[in-house]
Amino acid sequence: MGKELPTVYDLLVCKIGLILLTTVILDGMKLKKWLESVLLLLVAMLSGALGAFVGVNIGTDVSDLPSAANVVAILKAHQIGHVRLYDANAHMLQALSNTGIEVIVGVTNEELLRIGRSPSVAAAWVNKNVAAYMPSTNITAIAVGSQVLTIIPKIAPVLVPAMNYLHKALIAANLNFRVKVSTPQSMDIIPRPFPPSTAAFNSSWNSTIYQLLQFLRNTNSSYMLNAYPYYGYTKGDGIFPIEYALFRSLPSVKQIVDPNTLFHYNSMFDAMVDATYYSIGAFNFDNIPIIVTETGWPSFGGADEPDATSENAESYNTNLIRRVLNDSGPPSQPKIAINTYIYELFNEDKRNGPTSEKNWGVFYTNGSTVYPLSFSGSVQNTGNSSAVFCVAKDGADTDKLQAALNWACGQGQANCAAIQAGRPCYLPNNLKSHASYAYNDYYQKMHNAGGTCDFDGTAMVTYEDPSYGSCVYAGSSNSSGGAGRSSSSTAAIAPMGSFGASSNLQVPILQSLISVISVIFALVSL
Repeated sequence: MGKELPTVYDLLVCKIGLILLTTVILDGMKLKKWLESVLLLLVAMLSGALGAFVGVNIGTDVSDLPSAANVVAILKAHQIGHVRLYDANAHMLQALSNTGIEVIVGVTNEELLRIGRSPSVAAAWVNKNVAAYMPSTNITAIAVGSQVLTIIPKIAPVLVPAMNYLHKALIAANLNFRVKVSTPQSMDIIPRPFPPSTAAFNSSWNSTIYQLLQFLRNTNSSYMLNAYPYYGYTKGDGIFPIEYALFRSLPSVKQIVDPNTLFHYNSMFDAMVDATYYSIGAFNFDNIPIIVTETGWPSFGGADEPDATSENAESYNTNLIRRVLNDSGPPSQPKIAINTYIYELFNEDKRNGPTSEKNWGVFYTNGSTVYPLSFSGSVQNTGNSSAVFCVAKDGADTDKLQAALNWACGQGQANCAAIQAGRPCYLPNNLKSHASYAYNDYYQKMHNAGGTCDFDGTAMVTYEDPSYGSCVYAGSSNSSGGAGRSSSSTAAIAPMGSFGASSNLQVPILQSLISVISVIFALVSL
């Protein structure tokens, strides 16, 4: 066979590499600053191309914990591609090799003090628990401790030093561009998370938080957040309705609105993430994405835990998956998806505390589900469970509805043919029904490019498919228009987004560009 000609992508990578290498010689310091920005942009583009994901935490306080091989078999059977370990268990890391599953490994709270006091201990930890398994095991991050500031505040002074030592050890192993370092923190370090726009970290942690955020920004790492609407609801003294905690649609009289920004929050989960973004912003840091390392809902509780039920757990996690997989962020950061890890894989029956503490798992140890759940978002008998729809609010002002309907079908370029007389969605012939169809058609086409579901305050998002009879809404699994999100569609691999109608830079070329820039950045940093 003849030699294969280089593709346009190969030539582009070579050209960019030569340009960057020349620039290194000419002006290293300016290039270093520029490379930081370009690298962050390319990482964001690659993340956007791959889409948001939902992973799972694997706790081990389980009486009959399956073997590592059987745990991995359960993960693969349910198409779970991202896991977080609370330690760096050798059996699990070996079993995860050659699976492609992305892994967060954990520095335990017990290990943290020694690592934070000694660069050599940090280097040994990285060599033993990360470098030894890569690249066969796809380790992507190190989670340093677990909620250190609230669980063991006395060792907080060594937290960021430990992270720095681990990062330097990764640099020495040439793994710093593949493995990021962060530390999961709970919502408890934000005393007043609502309204999100006025949220701020507990001032007693100002020094540590500032050092942490500075580290995350300098290393292009994410802020790891443990967000539990279950506790926000059960400890909220009835301030918020349970529908808000479970991602369920709220009637117009119960809409949750930030009085300062007028952002509408359709779930407590989004409000918690946004409160954290605003808290980060209060330190004048931006471009630090948030990844939710823990969230979930218990399926069983004691007599004094009436909201810990399998129905609520199924509702929360099902709607959580739908929400995350729509690839959007919270109201203040709509273009930054919220990658999330569900707590947790198995019920940890050996944990101390109330009954609910032992019942957060989504699987039994034999691999069967505690309740119906699909990590791909396609839950049985619920239509297109990854879809989010935009519909008109109950009780919305009719003049505003009419004006917004006219705009959607006109300037907004929604396809309103289906709501014309004689067409499938004409009946019921009322303003709310017609507006809902038009709003949703616009939203499905435009939300990835920044379009919102607001329409002068007359619209709201819902996770319930509003299709009926022969009237099929855009985004529904029954739609022939392809607007819905499918795990097997090309849209799941290279979705339309703010970089254009479709991405001309495919995933391999983005990865190649990141590799080229990473090498040049390393040269400049010498």
